Parts: sequence; C-alpha cells; structure tokens
Amino acid sequence: MNHRDPPQAPAASASPPGAIPLWRLLQAAASCLMAVRGGRSGTAALEQVEPALRPAVQALSFQVWRSLARADNLRRLLAQRAPPPQADALLCVVLALAWDESQAPYPSFTLVDQAVEAAKRHAATRAQAGFINGCLRRFLRERDALVARSDQDPVARWNHPAWWIARVRQDHPQQWQQILQADRSHAPMTLRVNVRRCSQADCLAQLQAEGIAAVAVGASGIRLARPMPVPRIPGFDAGRVSVQDAAAQQAAPLLLHGLVPPPGRPLRILDACAAPGGKTAHLLESADCTVTALDVDPARCARIHQTLERLGLQADVRAADAAQPASWWQGEPFDAILLDAPCTASGIVRRHPDVPWLRRASDVDQLAQLQARLLAALWPLLAPGGRMLYCTCSVFRAEGDIQIQTFVERNTDAALLPSPGHLLPRSAGIDAAVPDNGDGDHDGFFYALLEKRAP
Repeated sequence: MNHRDPPQAPAASASPPGAIPLWRLLQAAASCLMAVRGGRSGTAALEQVEPALRPAVQALSFQVWRSLARADNLRRLLAQRAPPPQADALLCVVLALAWDESQAPYPSFTLVDQAVEAAKRHAATRAQAGFINGCLRRFLRERDALVARSDQDPVARWNHPAWWIARVRQDHPQQWQQILQADRSHAPMTLRVNVRRCSQADCLAQLQAEGIAAVAVGASGIRLARPMPVPRIPGFDAGRVSVQDAAAQQAAPLLLHGLVPPPGRPLRILDACAAPGGKTAHLLESADCTVTALDVDPARCARIHQTLERLGLQADVRAADAAQPASWWQGEPFDAILLDAPCTASGIVRRHPDVPWLRRASDVDQLAQLQARLLAALWPLLAPGGRMLYCTCSVFRAEGDIQIQTFVERNTDAALLPSPGHLLPRSAGIDAAVPDNGDGDHDGFFYALLEKRAP
C-alpha cells in the first residue's frame, strides 16, 4: 500500500499571519469524523476537504482516529447524553487532540477556544457552543481524573473496538498488546528502489547527498528517517523509486525465488488483485516476465497504468473480476500467480487509523469467504509445478494461516512451501515481543507460498 502519514499540524498559535484559522481545520476534521462514523473511508472523506486545508486536516484527523475511543469515553464521562452529531464530532475531535497534553498539536486552551469558535461559525453547532465550551473547560480542570477513569475501559485504552481486541488477543496471545500499541504509532516512509534504473546503494547515496537521512532495508528498500511529500522524493518522478512498506516488498522476491522460465519464453505471471500496481511493478523490476494485472475497478486500473508509466514498465492491465476467470482468461496457464487478496486491512492500521472504526466483526468472515473463492477460482489457472503466493495485509488468522490450512486440506495438489506466515506490525522502539524479520519497522502482513504438484 502506497500510503503514508502527512506531517503533523504545527504546534503553534491558532492562526499565525497568513495561516488558515484553526477553527476551520477543526470544523473540517469534525466533518471527516462524521463521515467515518457514517461508514465512509477516511481517504474518501479527506478527498472532499478543500485542497488548501487538506494536509493539516489529514494530520489532525489521523491523530483523532488514533484516539477516537478515548475521546468517545471522555465525552460520555463529561455528558451522558450525546449532543447532536456535528457537535459531538467537534467535541470528540478536541478531546482526541487534547487528552494527552504531551502529544497535543496545539496548547489545550487554544484548542478549546478555537473549538468554541468553530461551533459558533457553523449553523449545525451554533446552539451547542455553550455546551461544548462547558464540557471542554471542565475537561481541562479535571483532565487527570477523567483520563484515569477512562483507562479502566479497554476500548479507550487500546483504541480498538472490543471485538477487534478480543480477536487479536485470541489469534496472538503473546503479542496482542504490542500489535495494538503498534497500530497507534506512526508508520515510516519506506521506498522501493527500481533496480532496473538505480542500485540501492546509489539511491541511498543520492538521498544522503541531499541531506535526507535514510537507511537501507531488505534487498531493495530504503527507509526515510522522516516522511516527506512524495513529489519531493529525489528520483521519484524519474521512476527510480516507489513508496512501498518493507513488508509489502517481500511479495515479489518470495514469488520469484527459484522460479525458472520455461525454455524459449519469459515467466508468465498473474497479479490477480493488482491496484495500485506496486507489486506488479516490483515483479517487472525484478525479473524478465510478462504480467497480467487485474483489478475489478476500471478507475483503479488507471492507477496501475500510471504507476507502470512512471517506472517505464509494461503489463497487460485488465479491468476484470479475478474470481470469474471465464470472463478474461484465455486458457494459457500461468507459471506464477500473486493473490494479494481483499482483506480487513487489520495489519495496516498505522497507515489507515480509520480502519478499526469502519470494520465490523462480521466483515472478517465475509472477507475470508471471498478469499476462499478467489483461491478456488485461480488455482486451476496455475501450471503444474507453478507457484501461487497468497498474501493479505491482515493480522487476523482467519485471513491468514487458517485460510491456507483449509485450502491445502481441500486441494491435494497444493504443497505449502516455506513462507513467512504472519508478519506482525512492528514499530521501532516498542515491539521487543514481536519478532524482527530483519526489516525492523513494517506493517502487518501474511504470506503463504503454494506449489502445484504435477499430476
């Protein structure tokens, strides 16, 4: 996934000369929170924010989503009856930003003052301005006691729904606390070097020459010390690097290792759920092969084309449903298949902190059923002796090892090769209990490499 956290909003006065007033940012963040509470993704909500406000609103919104359960709990302690939705959202935005004074992007009294101003300037909240002011002033007076009371609620403490906490604890009894803690941290910005255009060492040297602190990770990755706007990354526009998490960068090497092209032609590979094209590109960067890249959404296929064009690569990109091969498959078996299946995204909460508030417990089983259908539909398309790499950006075992165990039991021609299995999200400095696979700081992923036995 090529997503990253934006720079945090500046911890300065509410409205320095020429700056956008903080009350406007709080209004926009409250609207984004309402959208997520209504079932809309945070990405889609932020796209509706006017461009001049978007970077700062995204920074505030990410911080809000990382403390949303805490804010909800504090709001209930301050007022048992919820105010109207817009006012509740504004109140929770400020509580999420201010509850931990050491992490607040602005001084607490500034946040309160600007929240009241935001309420007064919006028709839907004007009548609630006094209520919001009273709640927040009380919160500042009683902050320590209120936060201590909210600590008694596991949902507020871990900032995940109760069902999510229970499932992670069941699936990973030794590491569940580290997983939930990692979810609330900031994800690093990791680059993947296009080895057809640049070596890892040369790209790293270029970054360091321009004063950008970075370290090499894995075979072709580079992790930046601090995130930066993508267009400003040296070599990005020239197709020398892409943005891709260290865990996601393992897909292409895992699938390609040891695969030998048939005589007289390159490897024929299917990337079954390819958008936005990062793994398709990595395959093409790493081996002489032909890749068929599918995505069910034509708009997402356009993103694959854009990715490949920037990198100087080509693939057969098709808007098609991978679960319905009869509509797109021409009958030639593939030597390798990459199935990066739709999932809960429970492994990439650091990058998408709205995800826990969008998912429902029933989503896990529904997505596991879709993953099983994709595995069953694509397995017949693999040539004997070929390999399929199944992966999800999930920490839930139903979408990982349980899914693959069930598939292998039902398909006697499927052999499970040595694979990483569940890579748990690991954030620098806090995850001593989570095994380090050598890449140090990465998202949560699952990988299973399957080989098709000859009849």
